[in-house]
Amino acid sequence: MFKGILLRELDGKVSAALEDIDEAQLPAGDVTVDVQYSTLNYKDGMILKGMGRLVRQYPHVPGVDFAGKISASSAPGWNVGDEVILTGWRVGETHWGGYAQKARVKSDWLVKLPAGMSTQQAMAIGTAGFTAMLAVMALQEHGVTPDKGEVLVTGAAGGVGSVAVAVLHKLGYAVAASTGRPETHDYLRSLGADSIVDRATLAVLPARPMESERWAGCVDAVGGPTLANVLAGLKHRGSVASCGLAGGNKLETTVIPFLLRGVNLLGIDSVNSPRPERETAWKRLAKELEPKALESITSLISLVDLPSKAADILAGKVRGRLVVDVNR
Repeated sequence: MFKGILLRELDGKVSAALEDIDEAQLPAGDVTVDVQYSTLNYKDGMILKGMGRLVRQYPHVPGVDFAGKISASSAPGWNVGDEVILTGWRVGETHWGGYAQKARVKSDWLVKLPAGMSTQQAMAIGTAGFTAMLAVMALQEHGVTPDKGEVLVTGAAGGVGSVAVAVLHKLGYAVAASTGRPETHDYLRSLGADSIVDRATLAVLPARPMESERWAGCVDAVGGPTLANVLAGLKHRGSVASCGLAGGNKLETTVIPFLLRGVNLLGIDSVNSPRPERETAWKRLAKELEPKALESITSLISLVDLPSKAADILAGKVRGRLVVDVNR
């Protein structure tokens, strides 16, 4: 038996409770992991509150990320005692996830913990930080270098944004951080933001198809009118890595910036990212994300805290990253 958050559905209403779970209830997989840490992402908040029909079968253990140590394996190359990370692959949605002390998954979904990184640090990064790294990599692959000018990060005080600001600063970029929370300004500057952009200035559709050239690139976790504004304000050959929809999933824009400035809209898919890309991103995170910066964006919570914290993350009240100690 082990402890975990179990979601149950009754009359269309989803409830979450900490329960004792029998290991025999774990789903199929060739690797069993003793989970040490998980984390709380926006998608986790939706699942914990039963939103969006992301989970179709109950009872269900949520948690889209986890890190821990392999306790049983029938998969070649994966040994008892190996420390591993899992993000994506719809774990926590269609497959039981990381909000429990044990998880059983397919070995193809795992990445080995990079040298120099702890399992707690891995979950301080989690899906949000992994997504931020993929976004930075995409910008670099499309020619956005520090000498090209300022890079904007939207939703900068959130999980994706915080890691993006810290990594971009470490790589030598001038970073503009967009937020609607004045109380986070000092926090963002401590991560390396050179300037602060009021979220409200980006929250309405641009008046013209193209605005003055402002940003060489952008990591956008917001979408909606914000993304439309970013596209209108990109410099010639600039790129925006789109990785979130906190501001809406509808994009109202024109083809003019694409035709006259040659800008790029880059979609970031962290759920189905192939293993070689995952391994590269995690190795870079181990090297390019300062431990002090990571510590400053992280708060530690327990499994019993998850239902209340889910409401906070959905309301935009969470700063940085919440790491879940499943044994606390």
